[in-house]
Amino acid sequence: MQDLPIKAVLPQVLAGTKAGPNLVLAAPPGAGKTTGIPPALLSCSWTEGRRILLLQPRRLAARAAAARIAGMLGEPVGETAGYRVRLERKVGPRTRIECVTTGLFLRQLQGDPELGGVAAVLFDEFHERALDADLALALSIEAQGGLRPDLRLIVMSATLDTARTAALLPGARIVVSEGRAFPVETRHLGDAAPTARLEDRVAKAVLRATADDAGDLLVFLPGLAEIRRVKAALE
Repeated sequence: MQDLPIKAVLPQVLAGTKAGPNLVLAAPPGAGKTTGIPPALLSCSWTEGRRILLLQPRRLAARAAAARIAGMLGEPVGETAGYRVRLERKVGPRTRIECVTTGLFLRQLQGDPELGGVAAVLFDEFHERALDADLALALSIEAQGGLRPDLRLIVMSATLDTARTAALLPGARIVVSEGRAFPVETRHLGDAAPTARLEDRVAKAVLRATADDAGDLLVFLPGLAEIRRVKAALE
């Protein structure tokens, strides 16, 4: 595992899940919680022979998380780490970590409220607070209380009111991971016409950034339509 901030709190996470079934983990973006926690849990005796479900709010995130974890393990997707999303699945008989969309997990709960063969459910990016994520947590707590007292529930988030969230989970322990700060420089285009289309202005900013600096870019846009239009403008 890379030397990410989450590595420093892994002993606390492992000790917390051993001592009790519920845990809340607060870790800023880039700490490594999504790809670091699930593989670490495989070493716990309570996970032996059972699966870990890593819930993601979107299909793209589920596929990306599975690919990253599989790459860290030096395996193709579908071996130890795989994913299940609507109309697509890449898991096998050896899969222990399943990255699943929250909607698909809700359907799984309806068919199997006991969650047979599942050792833990990890709620990733919980700060997004979607209705299906809240419902999934409520039903999981209900299943834990009535059917599966051994089921581990871990709520993970970058920005979260840990005390209020922990109050929902009986006896939940709280673990906080510190992030790493990097200098941020704000630059303005300055010459963008206020009447220009968003996709044209963003494409111009991207082209300028790639010309001025080396490395990758992370571009934030309001929705899928804007993403597609910017992609077309860049092409």
